[in-house]
Amino acid sequence: MRLRFWLSTLVILSWLLGACAGGATPAAPTGGGETAGSEAPSSGTEKITLRFWSHQNPAFIAANETLIQLFEEAHPDVDIVYEQFPYDVFIQTLQTSMPAGTEADVIEMFGTWVCTYANGGRLAQLPEDIVAAAELRDLMYEAPLGGYTCNGNLYGLPNEFNLEVGGALVNPKLFEEAGLPYPPQWQTMDDLIADAVALTKVENGQMTQAGFHFVTGDGIPFLLFEGILEQGGQYINGPETPGDYFNLDSPEALDTVRWMVNVVQDRGVIDPVLFNGESNWVGDAFFNGQVAIGFVGSWAAAEGLINYPDMEFDYVRVPPLFGDTYHFAADSGWGKVVSVNTQHPDLAWEFARFMTLERDNAETWNKMTGTIPALKAPVEERTILDKVPWIEAVLPILGGGEFLGPVLDRDQLFGDIIYPHVLSALQGVETAEEAVQAIDDEADEMAEQILSTQQ
Repeated sequence: MRLRFWLSTLVILSWLLGACAGGATPAAPTGGGETAGSEAPSSGTEKITLRFWSHQNPAFIAANETLIQLFEEAHPDVDIVYEQFPYDVFIQTLQTSMPAGTEADVIEMFGTWVCTYANGGRLAQLPEDIVAAAELRDLMYEAPLGGYTCNGNLYGLPNEFNLEVGGALVNPKLFEEAGLPYPPQWQTMDDLIADAVALTKVENGQMTQAGFHFVTGDGIPFLLFEGILEQGGQYINGPETPGDYFNLDSPEALDTVRWMVNVVQDRGVIDPVLFNGESNWVGDAFFNGQVAIGFVGSWAAAEGLINYPDMEFDYVRVPPLFGDTYHFAADSGWGKVVSVNTQHPDLAWEFARFMTLERDNAETWNKMTGTIPALKAPVEERTILDKVPWIEAVLPILGGGEFLGPVLDRDQLFGDIIYPHVLSALQGVETAEEAVQAIDDEADEMAEQILSTQQ
């Protein structure tokens, strides 16, 4: 299915700047200053007021406002005060308001952050009368639920399956010009790399078209974790092994980095000096015609449909890195949590459940935000595809995902440790052995520093 711009599908998404975890155009936060669970009179009748926070992504705001209206219509005695913040401000606001107890009753939180606040005693545990844990695990995928599970207990309900692996942007025109079968007939990663070699172009000693671009701040770490998991390894030892929290110098990790080095240095599918996370980023380079196969999350297809309406392209499934069974790590995406300070916990949880577990509402949220559902039903019944068709390629693999896990500081681990060392190996500055050793040492040092402050 070749993707083109569908106006009827993407009216809301015309403002979407990245549904994965990014922010939107900064603007002043609305509301604020009240404590959780404050009450306010309305039209002469005292209503229960719930405050709800999110970051300022226009598509997310529109989806939330739609569901808030439906909730208030069904609960005429409730007033939802919806406050939004620019992404960076939102993070800072959570960090300051949570310890002070001034946060909203219900918060739209990224799953990877949840356990930090839950372990600090700032979030309420999901009551069994809202939904039993066993039932929830039948209804939702493991990967998004994992971010809301802390010490075996649930502290929220996800809306989104946040996925950065398993799919790629492809340019049909370039395949046809190269005389390659289209759609791609990849059964293994070797098949993909063979096509990528044929699609790579070098003129006067400089690469003008990368065959396979995966050299990004998300692509490299998630490929590393996928390679480890698919070979039967693990990348976290945990706090039970002081000084050795991570397991990132394992044979599985080394084999994965060697694979990346091989396809770059021996197969030549990308020049990592010209194409990386800072120069010719995968999405930009693909839509500028400089990349034939771009390894990136499905959200990039949504942006492409909006920003490049005249370009014909597809989003297709990428084979497992090792073997024939998908086993990968995924961030836990956006969802709803409840403050431990709310004065109306039953109502707050009912609102969170309404937004995430009621099928029609949850699916509306995913369709308006262009995200992959945490709920299984819209995927298994394929109803999500009438508004979010570009995710079709990755729907069959969602069961192979597991939550990223307690990586302590994702941004530091990804951006300051894994990505720069693997990039150095790809560029020939470090060996694969030196890269994985440095990654493991620095990750363990990070873990030791973070864990020491939590004691």
